[in-house]
Amino acid sequence: MQTTDIKNIIGVRFTPIGKIYHFDSSALPDLQKGEHVIVETSRGKHLGEIVQILEEAPPKPEGGWKSVERRATPRDLLLQQTWRNKQTEAMINCRARASELGLLSKIKVVSAEYNYDGSRLAFLYSTEKEEKVDLKSLKKDMADMHSAAYIEMRQIGPRDVAKILGGMGACGIETRCCSKFLTDFSPVSIKMAKEQGITLTPDEITGMCGRLRCCLVYEYEQYVEARKQLPKRNKRVITPKGEGKVVDVIPLSDKVVVRIEIEGERPQHLTFMREELQPWDELEALRRKSQAPCDRHENGGCTCGKASHKKNDKPN
Repeated sequence: MQTTDIKNIIGVRFTPIGKIYHFDSSALPDLQKGEHVIVETSRGKHLGEIVQILEEAPPKPEGGWKSVERRATPRDLLLQQTWRNKQTEAMINCRARASELGLLSKIKVVSAEYNYDGSRLAFLYSTEKEEKVDLKSLKKDMADMHSAAYIEMRQIGPRDVAKILGGMGACGIETRCCSKFLTDFSPVSIKMAKEQGITLTPDEITGMCGRLRCCLVYEYEQYVEARKQLPKRNKRVITPKGEGKVVDVIPLSDKVVVRIEIEGERPQHLTFMREELQPWDELEALRRKSQAPCDRHENGGCTCGKASHKKNDKPN
């Protein structure tokens, strides 16, 4: 069975901060990054920019890679810009008709997207609830209004809505991460916030989309690895200042906060580097072992220093 040469697999992006899709460019092996190509997708023909020439084989999709049809011409690029200029008007028309049909309480039309030659028009919308909304009438009306294009009503999630709308992030940055550089949305969980010691209040962990902030993923793995090297909270340790209990850790600084109680004084919370600490339980186990009677030299000749303990333990 003939396999595709990995050098002929390219990564194509259809929007500036969009997901990268892979295609077989065997028919055009001399393609370079930065060039524009016409490709066949599951949603018809689209024009995209080459952003990757792959050196390692990606996982092969079911059914194999779709092929690059041809290089985009200057006319194709001009056509794409012409149809993009009509997207806002199409979105406004869709919103107006959705209002007439009484759908605005159920859906929010976020944007309209033409493909490069205007043969397909997708209206992207979101819903507040999980329930399915009947949009047959709206789709038919849009098909009548834009008769030259195939109409698609595509539902998107709150993260995608935030990405399209853009604006300031919940943390105060001028451009949201999803609109600036994130091409894919990774799964985010409360566990990630807990692992990093972030306060679990909605304002602290929720983004403008109403979902957990994407940035909770950024340093999660580093925190997990760092915590593996540090003692857990409530663990007893031996410090240069004496014995104490771990009350907190600072993973990325490799530091530990220890509560030390000194008789006659108020407890102190002191910070130490990891290498300054010794585990109390291990040292205690060694101490007890050293004080235990010898159980290896019953017939005399003991040289381990425990014979006297065993002798003293015998009854008179």
